[in-house]
Amino acid sequence: MQAGVVIVGGGVIGTSIAWHLARAGVRDVVLVERDEPAAGSTSKAAGGVRAQFSDELNIQLGARSLEAFARFEQDTGHDIGLRRVGYLFLLSTPEDVTSFEAGVRLQNSLGVPSRIIAPEEARRLSPLISTDGLLAAAWSPDDGHCTPEAVVHGYVLAARAHGARILRHTEVTGIERHGDTITAVTTSLGRIATGTVICAAGAWSRAVGAMAGVDLPVQPLRRQIAVTEAVPGLPPTLPMTIDFTTSLYFHAEGPGLLVGMSDPDETPGFATDTHDRWIPRLTEAMERRAPALLDLRRTGGWAGLYENTPDHNALIGEASSVSRFLYATGFSGHGFLQAPAVGEVIRDLYLGRTPFLDVRPLSADRFAADAPRPEGNLV
Repeated sequence: MQAGVVIVGGGVIGTSIAWHLARAGVRDVVLVERDEPAAGSTSKAAGGVRAQFSDELNIQLGARSLEAFARFEQDTGHDIGLRRVGYLFLLSTPEDVTSFEAGVRLQNSLGVPSRIIAPEEARRLSPLISTDGLLAAAWSPDDGHCTPEAVVHGYVLAARAHGARILRHTEVTGIERHGDTITAVTTSLGRIATGTVICAAGAWSRAVGAMAGVDLPVQPLRRQIAVTEAVPGLPPTLPMTIDFTTSLYFHAEGPGLLVGMSDPDETPGFATDTHDRWIPRLTEAMERRAPALLDLRRTGGWAGLYENTPDHNALIGEASSVSRFLYATGFSGHGFLQAPAVGEVIRDLYLGRTPFLDVRPLSADRFAADAPRPEGNLV
């Protein structure tokens, strides 16, 4: 088999890239996925979409993606269940208020309509919370959530309609090089001759990069999500609500809630089984900030993988050590929401165009250059 470009990874980043390339007229786009599209981290994502970040690049990637999600059905013909109910960050320390005030000023300067609001207004927006000890909240009405699998399947079908090939249940086993030039990708189904590889393998990206001699410092970390029974009287406009101090978050999921939070006791690795060790800390966070959630019965849940980098910010760019190895990975929990814009950026880098945003500060080389770029608004 021959390909103009091989994309490794069939999650939301890889399928967005495939669609953007194929739609731009790039011939012989081949995406290789070892399972089914969206079977990895994407299908386990909470589905939040936002532009509320502390990093200027993330704000712009988020805002650009929000625009793309809003026209997704028009562009691809597929409904993604987008609900622009807003994002609400609950702030309980003076330091967090000061930090988010600075973030809001930066976001506003870039056209994002976020603002700092009083605890009473936060409770009107998200009536399941308690305002005890709450100092303020950061709110943006343009944010929201949608269905990750629907986005991936929309991209897959639209990419195919433009001529891209999607290879399911096909594992990448190696990348062949002649000197510093890529010549082929070897897979469980055979060899694909190509001069360009794009790594969008999420938590598995480090191994893919190593095949090409490129260091992608990505570390997998399990995160869990719980789903609750139906909540009587749940407001249809309930925002994605995040208690920033504890990282507890929730949003509507059907008639119930999707609930999650980080677990500082979790150790890096590829485990995706569920366990209850995080429940006592989750319960403690609910008691403090959303006691109404304590009465809800859990009806399901799952575990997925974050793809963390040392500074919890993305790796986007093209390798300097080998010709035509591009990468978009390491999003540390905000890859789904940035996928449309990232697909656009990688398309332009591949075509030699100037992207709408200079992503050079997100190069994987930044760590060797001792130039990390930390993102503060993490969930």
